[in-house]
Amino acid sequence: MTETHENRLKRMTMRSMRRGIKEMDIILLAYAEANLSGMDAAQLDLYDAMLHENDQDLYQWVTGQVPTPDPYGELVADISQTFQK
Repeated sequence: MTETHENRLKRMTMRSMRRGIKEMDIILLAYAEANLSGMDAAQLDLYDAMLHENDQDLYQWVTGQVPTPDPYGELVADISQTFQK
């Protein structure tokens, strides 16, 4: 069964707010609510893949504590800008 676009956005929003580290819940939910609906399929694929990464790693990437690995560099930079606002 194929996931509809609407269900995909809902699933990814839910995954953004149910992370395990409260800080990542807050950061990723704010980003998801502001950006997911405007993303194309490739951007959604990348975001979906990033959601499978470890929270501790994601937090360090978003806060600039460690360099972000490819292919997430631009996405994490965008999330960081949302986080800093």
